[in-house]
Amino acid sequence: MMTMSTSSPLVDAAALTRALRSVVVTGGASGLGEAVVGAVYESGGAASVLDVRAPRDGAAFFPTDVSDFAAVSGAIEAVVRERGEITSLVCCAGIDACGPIDGVSAEAWDRVTRVNLIGVANAVRAGLPHLERGGGRIAIVASTLGLRAFPDATAYCASKFGVVGFTRALATETAGRVGITLVIPGGMATPFFDGRTEQYKPPPGAALNRPIDVARAIVFALAQPPGCEIREMVVCPSKESSWP
Repeated sequence: MMTMSTSSPLVDAAALTRALRSVVVTGGASGLGEAVVGAVYESGGAASVLDVRAPRDGAAFFPTDVSDFAAVSGAIEAVVRERGEITSLVCCAGIDACGPIDGVSAEAWDRVTRVNLIGVANAVRAGLPHLERGGGRIAIVASTLGLRAFPDATAYCASKFGVVGFTRALATETAGRVGITLVIPGGMATPFFDGRTEQYKPPPGAALNRPIDVARAIVFALAQPPGCEIREMVVCPSKESSWP
């Protein structure tokens, strides 16, 4: 019987170093994005945060509204000037507007789709030329609600279903040029639920993942050796109720 040495690394050290040399994280000031920044640093890498708010951990910050392509493009160019390159892009920026379709304003509904879906496309458009030059990687965060619909979540589901389709199409379009990973996280214990009315918050005792655990899975996907990709992964609590 073959056994695996306990000293065997879980990731290729050279691939890890390369992937995390200069990581851009949209939505990196809170929630999963903040956890990704932390996971990058604990793995020896460096991260740049694109967000409308400054990060708490002092990471390099480039104020950016991801729904504005000019703003995203300018921020990416600023990162390249400061860091010299971009080796990975992680798209985490996301918002929600809970309520029935006729109870959410048109402005709020549109804002969700612009941040969650158009924001991903903007970041990819701006970052792709730089990532292609070095065979970089992109991890795009969707949601289990990109695969299953919930009531009072039309904007969020529409945007995340769109993210799933966009990422799958992008992977076929860029195959062999840039690594693409679709990340489908389940419920996480983040400030994402803050400010909601009780009916739209996880119930007491709900099983929620720690965002750092999801973030470390993302780092693992980014650190695969050349020629190997984790195209899609679901990272959810073992009792995830929103998984089909």
